[in-house]
Amino acid sequence: MTMMLQSSRRFCNTLRKSSPALLQLKHASSNQPPLNADKNKWQGTLLALAALTGVYTAAASNNEFPNASANVQCESSSGGITLDSLPALRDEDIDFSLPTYTSAQVAMRNGKNMGEKVWMSYGGYVYDVTDFVGNHPGGSEKIMLAAGGAIEPHWHLYRQHFASDLPLRLMEKMIIGKLHPADQDKIDADMDKLQDVGGDPYENEPERHPLLIVHSDTPMNAEVPSDILTREYITPSNLFYIRNHHPVPLLSDGEVKNFRLEVDLSLLSSYDSVTDDNKAEPAIVKLSLEQIKSLPKVEITSTLQCSGNRRSGFNDLRQTSGTNWGQGAISTAKWGGVRLVDLLQFAAQQAAIDTLSDKKEKKTLRPESNNRESLLETLQHLQSILEKQPNLQHLRMESLDGMRASIPIVKAFSPFGDVILAYEMNDEPLTRDHGYPLRMIVPGYAAVRNVKWVSKIQLHEEESEGAWQRGLNYKILPPSVSDATQIDLDRMPRLTEEPVISGITNLERVSSAGEKYHHKNLQPGDTVLVRASGWAWAGGGRNIVRVDVTGDDGESWEIAKITHGANQPFGRAWAWVFWECDGIPARVCDDGHTIEVSCKGVDMAFNTQPHTIEAGKTVCLVGPSGGGKSTTIGLIEGFYDPISGSNKSLIGWIGFSRSA
Repeated sequence: MTMMLQSSRRFCNTLRKSSPALLQLKHASSNQPPLNADKNKWQGTLLALAALTGVYTAAASNNEFPNASANVQCESSSGGITLDSLPALRDEDIDFSLPTYTSAQVAMRNGKNMGEKVWMSYGGYVYDVTDFVGNHPGGSEKIMLAAGGAIEPHWHLYRQHFASDLPLRLMEKMIIGKLHPADQDKIDADMDKLQDVGGDPYENEPERHPLLIVHSDTPMNAEVPSDILTREYITPSNLFYIRNHHPVPLLSDGEVKNFRLEVDLSLLSSYDSVTDDNKAEPAIVKLSLEQIKSLPKVEITSTLQCSGNRRSGFNDLRQTSGTNWGQGAISTAKWGGVRLVDLLQFAAQQAAIDTLSDKKEKKTLRPESNNRESLLETLQHLQSILEKQPNLQHLRMESLDGMRASIPIVKAFSPFGDVILAYEMNDEPLTRDHGYPLRMIVPGYAAVRNVKWVSKIQLHEEESEGAWQRGLNYKILPPSVSDATQIDLDRMPRLTEEPVISGITNLERVSSAGEKYHHKNLQPGDTVLVRASGWAWAGGGRNIVRVDVTGDDGESWEIAKITHGANQPFGRAWAWVFWECDGIPARVCDDGHTIEVSCKGVDMAFNTQPHTIEAGKTVCLVGPSGGGKSTTIGLIEGFYDPISGSNKSLIGWIGFSRSA
């Protein structure tokens, strides 16, 4: 398969070598509309779309490009954009005055010293990204990996940058010059060598179910189609939505046999039972899969949802960044594994044995015996730990693919929080896409905290470092904030528990007797009866107590019947519910053949979802779909739009469907 990155480099080389002056848009230093806002004005679409889709042929009637017309055939290896032709390039769209910089000059602007500029290069251009670092959706730490250097090797791994034209639309505003052709040639040669020697990091990806809706395949991001989302209460493993940030780890049989989970309990050594004169070494324990599976097994049914679920709905309001999820980035499974508190207790016992085994008088990191404790004893001991070490606030997790995230210690330690280290999914070993060999399950929390491929856990005073914990993507910003560089991002709360959410997956007309209604001439404003069904869920274990459905824009509401998941333990409702509602009066829209139906969930704290879209209020967005299919769109609070620089504060969620 032709690599998109290789194709984009090839196209950049074509432009650079064909034009001695190196084509450049004036837009980089102007306040004109963003790229592709007016394709008749911005011939730079050639560069942007070719870089994101992969170019196979390019021709121009004049090698110097002024007043030339171009025809470009583009094909996306992931089934995305296809561009057959572009408008002619005009003299006024070309800026021949940009300076040329060398890689050495770019390297001097690496931002390592406070107040320094941050430059990068890509495809023959030099970019000043200083003002964008704080607004990078993946966090400043990730973008700074390329500071003072070339972007190409990083996008070779993080190929989600090719999933849309947004990255290049952002970057065009930051162009300050050209990279010397000789230096770009070297970067291209290094990238070819990386491909030849290192191979494709995504060449060993697992097979996926063909029914999944794939948004990107390198890394894989795929959702469950709406029409099968609620077919089964427990989502089949091969239809469980997939959200990956990197290539999926591939372990050989030998690597699995030798796999060790690192458990860092060093923070406990500051208050263990060993005296100051006879201190234990930091308690870092490595546990085999066999040891972990020897602990008592528990099973938890829990729903996981990507925090960006339904992001596609934002685009009806304003262009957004990130995966263009519909409503299918949510699934439910039965997870089997060991309770985290049991694992930590076992690790503490092993640490005592390992670090003090040569002492004449063996001491342990905890006063209790090695026998399994009663629930009351466990609670008493955990309370004692927190009283002695108030700075113990977080459980950090690290993945085989380098991802790092953390959860509050009160969630990790709680016997009622049901946090487990899972090695099974739906009664079978975890699949590679879903965390094999070990995955942390943190019920009620955003899926990003349910770390896959866990290789290390650590008790710590501070939350994990890195983009997935401290980056902009997982922070909740105030509604007044339009530029993340103007606030202290570290003080902004990160996403943990999910809000209440619901969705419609099936909608059909019925007669007054509850039977399917086949035909009738309708006029705008007429009322018809419909049947709807779908799902609802709330984070934090908050039970769904009601789902309301309306077909007349909230003038009246029908209470749906919860058909599955209603009997979950109070305050520990980790899984979604299914619902259905008959006889919903729905008003025919102005077009005379569609209706709009909305649903809203209500949880045990009586949090609910707004149903209006009045200007100036915190509302959620609804949008159309066709043929009876439901597109339920929800917006999380604190959405930052990097194109417009605006922030929309939207709370709650709503389901919507338009049916013919």
